[in-house]
Amino acid sequence: MDTTGKVIHCKAAVAWEAEKPLSIEEVEIAPLKAHEVWVNIVATAVCHTNAYTLSGADPVGCIAVILGHERAGIVESVGEGVTRVKAIDHVIPLYIPQCGECYGAVVNTAKVEASSNRAVFGLGGVGLAVIMGCKVADAAQIIGIYINTDKLEKANKFEATECINPKDNDKPIREVLIDLTNGGVDYSFECVGNVGVKQASLDACHKGWGTSIVVGVAGSSRDFYKALLTFHWMNLERHCLWRLEECGERPKTCE
Repeated sequence: MDTTGKVIHCKAAVAWEAEKPLSIEEVEIAPLKAHEVWVNIVATAVCHTNAYTLSGADPVGCIAVILGHERAGIVESVGEGVTRVKAIDHVIPLYIPQCGECYGAVVNTAKVEASSNRAVFGLGGVGLAVIMGCKVADAAQIIGIYINTDKLEKANKFEATECINPKDNDKPIREVLIDLTNGGVDYSFECVGNVGVKQASLDACHKGWGTSIVVGVAGSSRDFYKALLTFHWMNLERHCLWRLEECGERPKTCE
């Protein structure tokens, strides 16, 4: 259906106030402007960051708002000047704009090397996607860590080389990983959004070159950031923008 120049009426779950239930409302979408795209959302997921915004604690969140940023849909109409997509294209919209031209668009965040070892903390949708990426990047060892046994089984299906439940060990998970990898992992990915898991993910990195990529969103922790001052021998990446996804990595992942 061509919606060019039309006002769209649809239902949406609106957050009017922090820490209040969502309200199903009929909303109006203004006619397309130049460089805008109207996408009929077919499927969406619920991300924990939506709950974080709804709590009112998100410093960059805003209310009132229609939450939801993990979605897939079909393009119905495009505004003047749009050249990259057209009507009936199947798309996965990203919620962080990308120019595709700056330094960040041509260099991967982690710069992971083939044959490195990697630990993935959290095996929900995000963590499993990281495992898939590690597999594509020819990781020699992919270690999935989670306290949910069902998720560990799923990570095995996604070809994690080892899966560990921290509750099954007497030692802290950082020590388990250091022993398993002969000194620590080359790359760790925090995909939970928990301050304690962030710390464990960082602690598990190899001294000298280990890199910890923080994907999950969590509240601030004075103790965690104070601890960072002592880590002169490893790297910490805050993964708040997806470099190359729209222009390169996302299409390759879908293929």
